[in-house]
Amino acid sequence: MKYLEEFQNPELARRLLDDIRATVTRPWALMEVCGGQTHTIIRHGIDQLLPDEVELIHGPGCPVCVTPLEVIDKALEIASRPEVLFCSFGDMLRVPGTDRDLFRVRAEGGDVRVVYSPLDALRLAQQNPGREVVFFGIGFETTAPPNAMTVYQAKKLGIRNFSMLVSHVRVPPAIEAIMRSPDCRVQGFLAAGHVCSVMGVGEYPELAERHRVPIVVTGFEPLDILEGVRRAVRQLECGAHTVENAYPRAVRPEGNPAAQAMLADVFEVTDRAWRGIGVIPDSGWRLSERYREFDAEQRFAVGGIQTREPAACRAGEVLQGLLKPHECEAFGTTCTPRTPLGATMVSSEGACAAYYLYRRLDLPQVRIAAPAGVEASSVV
Repeated sequence: MKYLEEFQNPELARRLLDDIRATVTRPWALMEVCGGQTHTIIRHGIDQLLPDEVELIHGPGCPVCVTPLEVIDKALEIASRPEVLFCSFGDMLRVPGTDRDLFRVRAEGGDVRVVYSPLDALRLAQQNPGREVVFFGIGFETTAPPNAMTVYQAKKLGIRNFSMLVSHVRVPPAIEAIMRSPDCRVQGFLAAGHVCSVMGVGEYPELAERHRVPIVVTGFEPLDILEGVRRAVRQLECGAHTVENAYPRAVRPEGNPAAQAMLADVFEVTDRAWRGIGVIPDSGWRLSERYREFDAEQRFAVGGIQTREPAACRAGEVLQGLLKPHECEAFGTTCTPRTPLGATMVSSEGACAAYYLYRRLDLPQVRIAAPAGVEASSVV
């Protein structure tokens, strides 16, 4: 398949790895921003193939994972109402709220449906004029344009029984927050290519200059990741901190102006809470005043939600790059894809899910207290 097999060539991968080994002279820590990149790294063992001097830190680049618990609980509250037909992408159904998930709501009688496009939800609203149809709109800059277009179409067509629960987040403010953290070890970034295909690279040079870190825009195949690492390491070794586009087959410097215009019309920038991280200024979008009538949060008045994160879940540290998933005591024991404590274990882009799927034997040894007179043992 074009642009797929070409970027999984093992001989070219070996050459890139040789170049990285020949270049690196000291330890460097790079963060891949996107969860899709994390899955490629873990699936293909790229972090294990790199020289010991190069560490890859997994960033908060999974929109499902960073959707705050309060928003999940609001979605559960709305979806439970008898007049609501609640639509979502499939990866949100297993994300745990305070005491249940969307699968549980559906099992209890809620009309929860998986759709493959926000326009599917709009079509359901047209077909069910007596129901309130709500679409769960989450994601980074990549999924925001189609969601904005759907709200635009709802207003244009006069479809009043459609609304959207919005939890969109923006990548550059998250990079800013990561670099300002006192615990930050990141010295360079592999930026998400699909985000930059929409927004371009205009917001990144200022970040690179202010924090003196290289930012390399990369794709999602193994050779994309390795080329991004190679370019970042070369910059670090010579003291450079510029923005490079290593994904030119998909990313133009200016991005997609039509998509940006749609975002500017339908959304406005706002502060947004990130699950496990906290509120990041100007890091999200909400519906602009012109389209506020389609805001499900206002339409259903779901305020005063009380949330409670599981005490054993350390997903927040994973999302900040402070902890590798398998270093969490709950990983693979009390927290699995069937019994998740946090979204990072169930999302298709979650770091914990990647480690569980592709690195099952890396579970930490957990000491189990033995009854009196019986020798203690370690189990995985």
